[in-house]
Amino acid sequence: MAETRAKITEIDPVWQRISAEAEQAVRDEPMMGGLVHACVLHHKTLERALSYRFAAKLSSNEMSMVILRDIADEAFASDPSLAEAARADLMAVQDRDPACHRLLQPILYFKGYQAMQAYRIGHWLWKQGRLDLSYFIQMRTSEIFGIDIHPGARIGKGIMIDHAHSIVIGETAVVGDNVSMLHSVTLGGTGKEEEDRHPKIGDGVLIGAGAKVLGNIRVGHCSRIAAGSVVLEEVPPCSTVAGVPAKIVGEAGCDQPAVQMDQILNH
Repeated sequence: MAETRAKITEIDPVWQRISAEAEQAVRDEPMMGGLVHACVLHHKTLERALSYRFAAKLSSNEMSMVILRDIADEAFASDPSLAEAARADLMAVQDRDPACHRLLQPILYFKGYQAMQAYRIGHWLWKQGRLDLSYFIQMRTSEIFGIDIHPGARIGKGIMIDHAHSIVIGETAVVGDNVSMLHSVTLGGTGKEEEDRHPKIGDGVLIGAGAKVLGNIRVGHCSRIAAGSVVLEEVPPCSTVAGVPAKIVGEAGCDQPAVQMDQILNH
């Protein structure tokens, strides 16, 4: 098994591309050499680089970088789905964000991507029953990135969070694969109920900036939620909703709204 993993590492095209971009970045701007070497070029795999970035960003006087890096390394080693999701998230950002021109950018600069990988480690801890440590990761992620995702939330892979400021995702929320959302999105509850109380977002959904989806309601796959909408009722698949409260205003407009990122409402 170890030999197989070593061979996969040697031919990992994603990591090879990131490393090549990092080397070019240092040639273009030598002043960035220290950061780029520390975050990318000193590591042999994407998983090791992400562990370092996670620890460097979230460490504090309360929790050292060494401890956090050990936690991340343990998570990646025990759960291969974390690396799979990290790669899917990375490709989603590059494919859907016109401001992303290199795979290197999300790892170094994009808080939406970095916060998602921190959430994934926190969620792994949550599933292990290490609740206090997962709450600590949630707190630090919120403090550093301005994104508050409960470690109990279940989020798929291929997630793109553009700009990412003020994202809130509650404990019992479920987000499918290949979902895109913009800043200030809330997947929240409607009161003080303690049971299953947060939205269930299907695959391929696009959620516009400032949209609020509240309560234990389902948003069907490949739907669009317009910016600034407040969604309080179930959304059928492949539809567009808009307004306060949100109403169905038409079809989704394309097969993959989360990939196309088309937020224009057709009249």
